[in-house]
Amino acid sequence: MSIAVAVPPTRAVMPEPPPPPTAIGLIAGGGQLPILIAKSLSRAGHPVHCLGLARQWEPELPGLCASFREVGLLKVGTWGRILSGMGVRHAIMVGKVDKSKLMHDPFRVLRYIPDWRTLVAWYKHLRHDKRSHAVLSAIADELDRCGVALLDSTVPIPDQMAEVGVMTRTRPTREQMEDVEFTWPILNQLLSLDVGQAVASRERDVIAVEAVEGTDRMIERSGQLCRAKGWVLCKAARDGHDRRSDVPTVGLGTIENLARNGAGCLALAAGEVIMLDKQEMIRRADELGIALIGIENGRGR
Repeated sequence: MSIAVAVPPTRAVMPEPPPPPTAIGLIAGGGQLPILIAKSLSRAGHPVHCLGLARQWEPELPGLCASFREVGLLKVGTWGRILSGMGVRHAIMVGKVDKSKLMHDPFRVLRYIPDWRTLVAWYKHLRHDKRSHAVLSAIADELDRCGVALLDSTVPIPDQMAEVGVMTRTRPTREQMEDVEFTWPILNQLLSLDVGQAVASRERDVIAVEAVEGTDRMIERSGQLCRAKGWVLCKAARDGHDRRSDVPTVGLGTIENLARNGAGCLALAAGEVIMLDKQEMIRRADELGIALIGIENGRGR
């Protein structure tokens, strides 16, 4: 299924990943994605030198890496100096930042003082635009000044990306496919405006649009607003999305949340959305009767 919207892509130009056994840096927040990346890089023969963001990284991570060091969240210059000092010239940055952990840290005043490079980057680039892609661009620029290039975070995990077609044995109904066809152009328009990454619909009526609350809370809101079962969630990446970080991600929790809130179909942009533990996610979707489909977005990528 191919649904196209004529919007010119603006994706950042990224360096090609180096061949193994080149060392790769991993700047890691929380969640399973950094673990998945570390395992994949190691299997491919890359020594992984990990910088775990303070109070964010998962306990399993150090054991998967050639070296591990905890670093401050707002110390981008320090990240670059550590990696370049180890001879690391390429890095991947992935993982969640749990703001509640920041708020309840008794040493936050000291732990989260920004270093000089971060202060300069904020003054030059972020005073007037604090959206996530602007923050990422500023981080990438500062790391580049230290001789460290950020890579496409999806390169090590091609087998974990959404693919074109129906991925489950559970197939979408005719009504659900009509909802996908109705919703997808709307989603692409919202993505081009940087509004959100997901839209929920039923019977060609938009139930909810994702905003700052994130996909999980948007799913819960959709379930509260639509008591009828079988609604559809469509999710894709922002137009020109910078794949060096913050790639749209779904997982087992997403599937279970959809089931709890009455959804019947999840449509993902093929090649744009990460499916954590993809095979288990597909198996669970079949158990819960949710159709999983990948849409060829057709934005000229």
